[in-house]
Amino acid sequence: MATIKDIAEGAGYSISTVSRVLNNDKSLSVPDDTREKIYEVAEKLNYRKKTVRLLVKNIAFLYWLTDKEELEDVYFKSMRLEIEKIARKLNVELTTYKINDGIQAIPDNIEGFIAVGTFSNKELEYLRGRTTNGVFIDTSPDPYHFDSVRPDLALITRRTVDFFIEKGHTDIGFVGGTFHNPNNDEDEMDQREKVFRSYMKEKGLLKEEYIFCHRGFSVDNGYYLMSKAIETLGDQLPTAFYTAADPIAVGCLQALNENGISIPNRVSVVSINNISVTKYVSPPLTTFHIDMKEMCKNALELLLEQVLEKRKLVKTLYLGSELIIRKSTN
Repeated sequence: MATIKDIAEGAGYSISTVSRVLNNDKSLSVPDDTREKIYEVAEKLNYRKKTVRLLVKNIAFLYWLTDKEELEDVYFKSMRLEIEKIARKLNVELTTYKINDGIQAIPDNIEGFIAVGTFSNKELEYLRGRTTNGVFIDTSPDPYHFDSVRPDLALITRRTVDFFIEKGHTDIGFVGGTFHNPNNDEDEMDQREKVFRSYMKEKGLLKEEYIFCHRGFSVDNGYYLMSKAIETLGDQLPTAFYTAADPIAVGCLQALNENGISIPNRVSVVSINNISVTKYVSPPLTTFHIDMKEMCKNALELLLEQVLEKRKLVKTLYLGSELIIRKSTN
């Protein structure tokens, strides 16, 4: 890689002059032909100026999940690791706070935050009192005050139903978890189930007995729910299932395989996330790929816009997804 010394030797000027020209030093007075000569040599030598990023301090990383929740769904562990990796690359100094620390552990002097998990209204109010700079990943709990980056789960759900219908399926089931509302400590219907119900109803295909939900997005929960579906429905089992997340789908595949139900000849399965294990389960899982790197990169870039560029307009960013077709569908 070319250095400033190389350019100085090629152009015939001092290292100091070349450095000041390439760094656009306004106080330097040199003839235009001198600048042009330096730029010409720099371009010829394929010189690329190093970009030095300012260190951004006092950024809180609110990882609002328990160790058990992370263990059950590798999606969130992958998200945490990606956020930490990209933050180092962008020279953002993160201090991590977990749900067990409590919202009061977050100090008054934070410049902003990146947040993952579920937050109560009181916790959101506390954050609004600490900073105007914040980005939520995977959810949009406070779109009037803070940015968010998330996959478009509503679109994914409709695309899944359309995919099944195009394949000739009319008996389509849903297996998923529930949303835990921290404000009332109750389990509520997840967005994927809501959209599935409304879209299937619109298509005239909704059957209540084909929907199986329970708290948690774990492999064990998927196994439990699919086992329940097989026991309850018997020969009336749907020919296709949309599952709310890959760990649930893995559990569903286990239950179907144990019961000798052919996948995809008897039952097709589509899921969301495309975690690494989906390529290796039996059969390999058809799933929507969520680009974790892109989601986390956009979140940190949005935060830097707020902190460094003083942007005040709130943004909500929905990311698209790619359907990866494998052998759990035909």
